[in-house]
Amino acid sequence: MKYLGITLWIVVLIVAGTCLAAAQADAAASPVQTVVAPQVAKSDRYRIGLQDVLQISVFRHGELGQRVVVGPTGNIVLFRMDRPIVAVCKTEEELANDIAAAYKENFIKDPQVQVTVAEQKSQSIGVIGAVERAGTFYLSRRMQLLELLALAGGPSKEAGTRIIVARAGSATTCRDANDPVADESLAIFNFKIRDVEEGKQSFWMKPGDIVAIQDADTVYVYGNVNDQGTVKIREQITLTQAIVSAKGLKPAASRSNIRVLRTKPGTTDREEMVFDLNAIDKGKVKDPFLEPGDIIAVSQDTTKAILHGVTDALKSTVPAIAYRL
Repeated sequence: MKYLGITLWIVVLIVAGTCLAAAQADAAASPVQTVVAPQVAKSDRYRIGLQDVLQISVFRHGELGQRVVVGPTGNIVLFRMDRPIVAVCKTEEELANDIAAAYKENFIKDPQVQVTVAEQKSQSIGVIGAVERAGTFYLSRRMQLLELLALAGGPSKEAGTRIIVARAGSATTCRDANDPVADESLAIFNFKIRDVEEGKQSFWMKPGDIVAIQDADTVYVYGNVNDQGTVKIREQITLTQAIVSAKGLKPAASRSNIRVLRTKPGTTDREEMVFDLNAIDKGKVKDPFLEPGDIIAVSQDTTKAILHGVTDALKSTVPAIAYRL
């Protein structure tokens, strides 16, 4: 019996060794798969802006810890620093490295600095109109229009079919080379709500944007009319009907040079059409149907001036946000 027990143990060890060898062979034959946690792209990280509140701490130097506000020049002033440090447009990590380099230059051998944005006050977007939760939203990263729409609770039951995004500069001085209006010019983007919700159109938001969802489809009448502003439309209307809705032309208005500005969805490209109301009244030219988002300009103003006028009307409904034009 003693030898039988020893024999059984030998068999067990041989089988175990064979299984281990087979497992090792399989492991060698199969490539090792490593799961890597997704990293935030540098372009998606929060960029410090004007009026942001920063918490600065230096390891083993508690006396240097402080809470500072990014001033109007984009700089911060720290303890024992003989010059201000530029903070605006940098990430927390980038600013921490710059502060560490400055302290190392002065009196700390190997400073370890941590920067945290305690209050984000620079990168804001206004959402107005027919949404469930209108208001001001602060960006901590790059955000798509659809995400912002979700934060605002989505369109309300009274919403029309269009979203207007007015981009008129930013509360931060940071600039993206890929931004089509990075030169401080003004742009108005027009989207269909359904296209955005279904992912057919996407759009990156920028600080300072105003997102407007009207409680009906609208056109805007600008210039020499008696009631300049938004005209709500429940069904298709013509150019002359829109002017009537604006209570008609002023005496100084030019009837032969009525412009209709129409943007292509999701772009800053704009088509400008010119109509003669006299020719329309005489039946020589067909009275054109308007599309939601059209701007009827009864004025000789430049296109830029007209767009500024429309955006000023939008901004007046979001008093909590400061915009630079």
